[in-house]
Order: sequence, then C-alpha cells, then structure tokens
Amino acid sequence: MNNEKKIYGITATFKTPDEIINAAKKVSNAGYIHFDVNTPYPVHGMDGAMKIKPSKLGFVTLVMGLSGAAIALLLMFWTMSVDYPIVIGGKPFFALPAFIPITFELTVLLATLSTVGAMIALFFRLPDNQHPLHDTEYMKSVSADKYGVVIEAEDVKFDEKSVLDFLKTLNPISTEIVFYPVVEEYPIFQPKFIMFLIAIAIVVSGGTYFSLNKLTIITPFNWMMEQDRVNAQSPSELFADGRGMRTPVEGTVAKGFIPYPYKGQTNPTEVLANPFLPTKENIALGKAKYFTYCTPCHGDFADGDSRLRGQFPNPPTLHSKRARDFSDGMIYHIITNGQNVMPSYASQITRDERWAIVNYVRVLQRAKNASDADLIDMNKEAGSNVAN
Repeated sequence: MNNEKKIYGITATFKTPDEIINAAKKVSNAGYIHFDVNTPYPVHGMDGAMKIKPSKLGFVTLVMGLSGAAIALLLMFWTMSVDYPIVIGGKPFFALPAFIPITFELTVLLATLSTVGAMIALFFRLPDNQHPLHDTEYMKSVSADKYGVVIEAEDVKFDEKSVLDFLKTLNPISTEIVFYPVVEEYPIFQPKFIMFLIAIAIVVSGGTYFSLNKLTIITPFNWMMEQDRVNAQSPSELFADGRGMRTPVEGTVAKGFIPYPYKGQTNPTEVLANPFLPTKENIALGKAKYFTYCTPCHGDFADGDSRLRGQFPNPPTLHSKRARDFSDGMIYHIITNGQNVMPSYASQITRDERWAIVNYVRVLQRAKNASDADLIDMNKEAGSNVAN
C-alpha cells in the first residue's frame, strides 16, 4: 500500500455568483490553465470568465455523422447495385432519392451515439469513481449553495504556497488542499486468489459437463408414468379386504351436500318444509331425477311396478291414501334417510334435487287421483285453449 499523499489541487469557496465570476476571471488572467469552477447550477457568463475555448465535441459529431452517411450509401450501393442488382419499377440501380431515408437515419444514429459516448467517456472522463474531489467539504458545499474554484497541481505555474496565497487574496470563505486518494494495491497472483480461480474453473467445467451431457438427456418426469396408483373398480393388494375403492370415513361430507341432521329418525317431518314452489323448471328437474333414480323400483308413474323383478321386492304404490297423506317433509326424509329395503340417496342426489323429486311425485299423485275440482279446472283450461 502506498501511503504517500500527492496533491491534486487547492480549492477556494465563495458565497455568491458574482464572487465566483470575479474569481474565475482573476484565475484565468493570472495565467493558470488547469483549473475548474464548480457551481450548484449553471452560471451565466462563466465560459467567458474562464476563457474556455470552444469544445471539440462538435468535430466528433461531424466526423461520425459523415461516416454514417458514407457507410449507408456504400452499403446500399454495394448490395443493390454491385453484388445483387435489383430492378425496382424501372429505377436505376443507384436510386439516390430512395436511399436518402436510410442514409439520414444512420447519419443521425452514429452522430448521436458517438457524441454522447465521447462526451461521457473522453471529455468528462466518466465514470471516475475515485475523483479526488469526491467526499471533500468543498464538493459538499458547492453541490448545495456555494460556489468554488480549484487550481490543479498539474498546472505549470502551480506552487502550493503561491497558489494558496493567491486564492486567499480573492477573499474566499475557505480554502482546502485536496490530495489524491490513497491507492491500495492488491497483488493478483496470491495463493488464495489462484485457488479461487481454480475452484471457479472446476465448478464451471463440472456444471457445463453435467448440463450438456447429463441434464439435457434425462427423461423428464418419468416418475409420473410409474407412480403407484389404483384404477377405479380395480382390486388392490394394499388393503386387507382387497378393494381398491375405499368407503368414505364416517362423517365425511361431500362438497355441495349438506349433512342431514335427522338421520335414523322415524318421522321428523314437523321441521321439514318444502322450500321450493312447484314451478315448471322445478318439476322438470324433479322429473329428470325421478326417471334416473326412482323408476327402476317405483316405475314411470309411481305404481310400484319395478323393472328389477326378482332382484328387490316391489315397493308399494305411491298412489295409496297413506302415501298421498305423506307430507312433503316425509317423502324428502324417506329419500334422504331410506326406508325398509330402500337405501338412502343422499350421496347421489343433492338437497335441491330431492325437493324437486318431491314436487314431481305430487304431480304424479294428483294426475292419478284428480278431484272433481281438478277435472273442472282442466276442462276450463282445455276449452280456453280451443277458443284461442
């Protein structure tokens, strides 16, 4: 590590723009060339006070802009007139008006990019993260509300004592000697650095070999094809009873099925009321579910004429006086809870569908056991339809 401090320059800080303009004029008139002024915002007239020569950045823009135009024209001339001539609408091979838009675009592109790049990298010499003025009290003040000038040590007239005395004659707020930051050197060829490079080489080489020779040819997700599973309605050696399909745990409630609180009771109809009106849509739903789940035993018209003759005892007809006197809740309870040899249909039919079946059973009962009033109403309705 080099602990010797080297002077970068001497700074002077002022309060007002007029003071910094006056200081810049006196520094330039004194013959100093390598100096700079730092202000929190652009100060009008500073270029003249510092006697700054016009920037050479314009030459970079001019040269690169002309280069862009030349490159564009030469490229289009070579490709469309020499290497692969193309006749387009009878125009000549080198149709200059058609080439102007591309020429203009490439001129602007190269001129702009080169100007910005040269301004940042060459003229401003950025990024310069170790500039000596960084983190100095001088830079903190001139970045806020003060104005300053710095005379650099590389100036041919620079002498520490004479420059310091000269700046004090300008009546600054303060002066400061700025040193170059201490340069810390780290030798590259240290044993730990060499070992680090070797470790990185091993890791990168091993990872590359594994990725290209192993990982890319592995069959993805083959474990999903070979997983242990049980098909529906198939036996299984895992369970003692040999059945692959398991009955639900007692108390399990399927999604969409409300647990029935009157399971096992005889006649809980006092608290069961049909929440659905016998609308056309509800009766149509009840009919569809009745023909799916009820007709195999009860028959199409609830007469008890089972199609499963010899397999189950025929159920009683639903048109008996006892069945007609059942409340809606009682019929719903029998469908949900089951009765005698009839099992519960709570797991196959939802709550709303069961009530719809109740409404359809009432329709069948009324159709076969119509009262005189029903016949009169039916005749009136038939006459009205004929008249219409």
